[in-house]
Amino acid sequence: MHPVAASATVAASFFDGFEERYLDTVEGRVFYRIAGDGPPLVLLHGYPQTSAMWHAVAPVLAQHYQVICPDLRGYGRSFKPETDAKHGPYSKRAMAQDVLALLDQLGHDRFLVGAHDRGARVAHRLAADHPERVIALSTLDIAPTREMYREADSGFAHTYWHWYWLTLPHPFPERLIGADPAFYWLSKCGAGKAGLSPFVQQALDEYLTYFAKPDTIHGACEDYRAAATIDIAHDDADPSKLAMPLLALWGKDGAIEAHFDCLALWKERAADVRGWALPGGHYLTEQHPEKVLDAWLPFFAQASVNRA
Repeated sequence: MHPVAASATVAASFFDGFEERYLDTVEGRVFYRIAGDGPPLVLLHGYPQTSAMWHAVAPVLAQHYQVICPDLRGYGRSFKPETDAKHGPYSKRAMAQDVLALLDQLGHDRFLVGAHDRGARVAHRLAADHPERVIALSTLDIAPTREMYREADSGFAHTYWHWYWLTLPHPFPERLIGADPAFYWLSKCGAGKAGLSPFVQQALDEYLTYFAKPDTIHGACEDYRAAATIDIAHDDADPSKLAMPLLALWGKDGAIEAHFDCLALWKERAADVRGWALPGGHYLTEQHPEKVLDAWLPFFAQASVNRA
């Protein structure tokens, strides 16, 4: 157990009833958690976390869906591929292919997606590249990548400094983060109004353990380098709008609310958009899981009926 995690609140349950599995792909192993027998719902985590972020909502969702929670490539227990000059292995298109491989292996042609932060950027590209596979999509605390970079001002840059700093050439951010990964993680993720209170001991221990690994630090930096380069190129080359229902949720106390018109930006990228701000900051599923569930359960239920 990480010494910082030992002082956090212990969750009474943590993925009770979930199996931990690995999928072997041509490129490497993808770790995932899975439970439930209903329609498939894949949950994609954000930076600098793992699938542990879903611990408070996944068991409830698993009462209605087969819930599948992978660690994205570059994070947690999933593989960290070698990169290239264009950051292609960490493009959201490449990351989405891991999700498709997992759903293919599980035998699901069509599925629902709930996603946070970086995982929501993967989900956006997945839905854009494979619209026939995604029944409905909900994003947590993001607006689309291309439009966020376009609209960003100095206030956003000061709040989300890591968006720019992590894209600096290797090994500059990697070496500085690697000098004290726990200090970096705790300082960044605890900087919001809620501090570190959203994080329970079991999740925090997982986050700090895997983020301390040099290949995870590097993979996360590559994720951001890809977002600022190849991902925007993919977005620019694909001006079409998503057709499936999209529910955008964001934190009332977070940077999206403060610096962007989230719904307006999503309407540039999707035709069927609805959404609103929830109480809390960036880490909504851990700070206010009940609010996320109140929005997700009717949205995914209705989408499943309409697209059956």
